[in-house]
Amino acid sequence: MSTDTHDRLLIIDFGSQVTQLIARRLRELNVYCEIHPYQKVTAASLRAFSPKAVILSGGPASVLDDASPRPPAALFTMGLPVLGICYGQQVMMKMLGGTVERGGGNAEFGRAYVRATDTQTDLLNGWFTKGDEQVWMSHGDHVSAIAPGFQVYGTSPGAPFAIIADPARRFYAVQFHPEVHHTPNGTRLYENFIRIAGFRGDWSMGAYKDEAIRKIRARVGNAKVICGLSGGVDSSVAAVLIHEAIGNQLTCVFVDHGLLRQDEAKEVVSMFRDHYNIPLIVADEQELFLGALDGVSDPETKRKIIGKLFIDVFQKHASAVGDAKFLAQGTLYPDVIESVSFAGGPSVTIKSHHNVGGLPEKMGLKLVEPLRELFKDEVRALGRELGLPAAFIGRHPFPGPGLAIRCPGEITREKLAILRQADAVFIDQIRRHGLYDEIWQAFAAILPVRTVGVMGDGRTYDFACALRAVTSVDGMTADVYPFSHAFLGETATRLINEVRGINRVTYDITSKPPGTIEWE
Repeated sequence: MSTDTHDRLLIIDFGSQVTQLIARRLRELNVYCEIHPYQKVTAASLRAFSPKAVILSGGPASVLDDASPRPPAALFTMGLPVLGICYGQQVMMKMLGGTVERGGGNAEFGRAYVRATDTQTDLLNGWFTKGDEQVWMSHGDHVSAIAPGFQVYGTSPGAPFAIIADPARRFYAVQFHPEVHHTPNGTRLYENFIRIAGFRGDWSMGAYKDEAIRKIRARVGNAKVICGLSGGVDSSVAAVLIHEAIGNQLTCVFVDHGLLRQDEAKEVVSMFRDHYNIPLIVADEQELFLGALDGVSDPETKRKIIGKLFIDVFQKHASAVGDAKFLAQGTLYPDVIESVSFAGGPSVTIKSHHNVGGLPEKMGLKLVEPLRELFKDEVRALGRELGLPAAFIGRHPFPGPGLAIRCPGEITREKLAILRQADAVFIDQIRRHGLYDEIWQAFAAILPVRTVGVMGDGRTYDFACALRAVTSVDGMTADVYPFSHAFLGETATRLINEVRGINRVTYDITSKPPGTIEWE
C-alpha cells in the first residue's frame, strides 16, 4: 500500500531527543507522518509533500541566537493547522510577532502542572476534567508575550503561556512535551489536533509492513543481502521482513563474538533454524573480538571496535554468499537517536551504538535498515503482523555489543564467565517469580571494583555485581522495576552462593533519563 493514499502529517525536527515520540503517538492514532530535519524543509518541499497538518518539534537551540533554526515562513500562509511543541512554540512566537526571553527564573525541567484559563479550545477536549494537568517541561527560554491573534488556554508557574492558540488560523502551541509518558494526557492533545485537522486515521502496521516490503524491493533489486542476526526481536523481525520481500536473496549471519549470554549461541541458532527456512551462517569469531578488546576500557572505544569487527566479519561472508551488496540490520530509532541525529537533524549524540555510530565510513556494503523509524513495541507489533512466534517477540532486548557494555572497565574472560553465570541466575529468578513479561529489560553488570567480604569465616576479595531491571514502553524513557526487598534478598543470596567471584550485589535504581538503560 503506498503512503500516497494516506493523509500525511509533517513533523519538522529541530533536534529534540524525543521528536520521534511525536511520530509514535501519531502512528498509535493511525496517522501517517514523516519527520524531516528543518534544514531540508523549504516552501517548495512543503508544497510537494502536501501535508494535511504540520507539527514543529522541540530542540536544544535558542530562538534568540543568531541563525537559530526556523521553518520556512511560507508555512504560516498555507492555511495548514500547525502545532508547536516547546522550541516549536517559541519559534512560532518569534516568527509571528510574539516575544521570547532567556530562561532566568522561568526555566522548567521535569514535572510541572498546567492550570486551565477561563477560555476554551477544541485542542483541550478531555483536559482539565479533574483539575490541573501534569506535563513534562524541558525549557530554558520562555514566551513572554504572545503573537497577535493568540489567546492563553493554560499556564504553569514557569510558563505563563504554557498553552496558546489562534483557533481562527488553526495555530496551536504548547511549552511542554505532550509526546512523553510523563505527560499522562498528552495523547489526547494529539488526538484533538488531528481531529481539528480532519485526519481519517487510515494508517496501520499492516500498511507499514507493505510499504517497507516495497521499499526493500526497490532498494535491493536483484542483489544479495546478508543480515546480521542476533536472535533478538529486532534482528529477527528485520530478517523475516526482508525475507518476505526478497526471498532467497537473503542470507543471515549469526556472529558469536564471545560476548553472548550463557548458552545463547546454541539457543538462537536452534530457535531460528526450527522456525524459518532462511540460509544461516554461524560465524565463531570469539578470538577475533576478544583479542581486539584486550586491555580496552573506554566504552566508546569498545563500541567502535565491535562495530568495525562486525562489518569485517560481514564483509568476509558477503563474498562467500556470492558477492552480497547489502548488509541488513535491526537498527531501531532509540539506537539512532542516541548515536546520531535522525534523518540528518540537529540532535545531540549520547553514545555510539555498534550498528549506527560504530560503523566505519567505508564499509563496502550498503545498508538496509527497515526498522530504523520504529520503537521496540512497534517492532513487536510488526513481528505479530509477520507471524513470528511469541518466543521471538517477547524476548528482552539484548545489545549488539553484548556483555562488553555490561562489563565496565577492561574485559577479561574471567569477568565474562562470572557475568554470564550471574546474568543467568538473575533471569532465572525473574522467571521463577513470573515477572519476565512485566519487565522491559533485565540484566546483570559486573563492576570494575573488588570488595571485601566474609564467607565461611574467611575473608573474600571479589567483584561487585549490579542488577538492572526497568519498565518502558519505547526505550526512550525507563523506570526502575520495583522488586520487593524479599526478591532482591533472595536473588543476592543465590548470586553469592552460586557464582564464584561475586561477594556483593547492588540494585541500580536509576531511571532513564538521567541514566541510559545499559551501563555503557
